[in-house]
Amino acid sequence: MWIALLVILIIAALICFLIAPGRGCGKTRQDFYHLNLAHRGLHTKDKKVPENSLAAFGRAADAGYGIELDLQLSKDGKVVVFHDDTLNRVCGIDGRVDAYTYEELCNFRLCGTEERIPLFSEVLELVDGRVPLLVEFKNGPRNDLLCSLTLPMLRAYKGIFCIESFSPLIVRWFRKNAPDIMRGQLASSFSEMKKELPGWQAFVLSNCLLNFLARPHFIAYYVEKHSLLVKLCEALGAMRAVWTVRPYCDIEYLKKTRDILIFELYEPEIRY
Repeated sequence: MWIALLVILIIAALICFLIAPGRGCGKTRQDFYHLNLAHRGLHTKDKKVPENSLAAFGRAADAGYGIELDLQLSKDGKVVVFHDDTLNRVCGIDGRVDAYTYEELCNFRLCGTEERIPLFSEVLELVDGRVPLLVEFKNGPRNDLLCSLTLPMLRAYKGIFCIESFSPLIVRWFRKNAPDIMRGQLASSFSEMKKELPGWQAFVLSNCLLNFLARPHFIAYYVEKHSLLVKLCEALGAMRAVWTVRPYCDIEYLKKTRDILIFELYEPEIRY
C-alpha cells in the first residue's frame, strides 16, 4: 500500500512539475486583469472593418478596449500583422503570407476593402500606448527570427503588452530572452487540436504538458470545457484567458470564471 501511495505521489509531483505556470509579472497581470480584448481589433461582422486592419485597431483603441493581434513574417523578413498562414480567406489570393515580400503584400486588400496588411510597427505607432496589447506569435518556419525582430519593437514601445503563442517553443524563447515580459500559452481541447496535429501532440498541447519549457504566466484557452490538467494549472496560479467570446456565449459565466476575455462581434464594457 505504501509503495502504491508513493507511486501516486511521484506521478502527482511529476504532473505538477510539467504543467506549473510561471511566477512574477505582477504589475502586468493587474493591467490585464478583467480586461476585455478585441480579437484581431474591433472588426465588424460585415467585414467593412476587416480583422487585423489598422481600421480595426484604431476603432478598438478609440473605444478603450485592449487589442489582440497576430504576427508573422513576410518573405523579406518584415513583421506583419495577419492571422492565417495563407492569404486565401482574407485577401482572396492563393498563396502563403511568407511567400511574398512586404511590398508585394501591400498590393493585396483585406476582405475587399481598401485596408491592407499592416506592419507591426504601424500598429504600435497607431495605438501609441493607449490600450494594452496581447501579441500572438504565429508558429512558422522562422520562429526565432520572428521573435528576435519583434523583441526590440516591444522593448521600445511605451505601452502595456504581453505575448502568447500556440508554440511552447516560442513562449520558451521569451522565457529565455525576455523573462520580464508576461507570456501566455494558447491551447484548445484535444478534439479541436487533433484536427491539425497528430493525436499525441494534440494530447500534450491541449493539456499544457510542455509548460515546464516555457512556464507561461497565463493560459489562453478556447471557449469550451477545460481539461482537468488545465484546471490544475490555473489552480497553481496561471491567469485564465479565454478566446474567442462571441455574443452567443454564456458571457456572464465567463466573466465569473475567467480573468481575461478575448471577444469579437459585440462591444462589451472595457473591464468587467
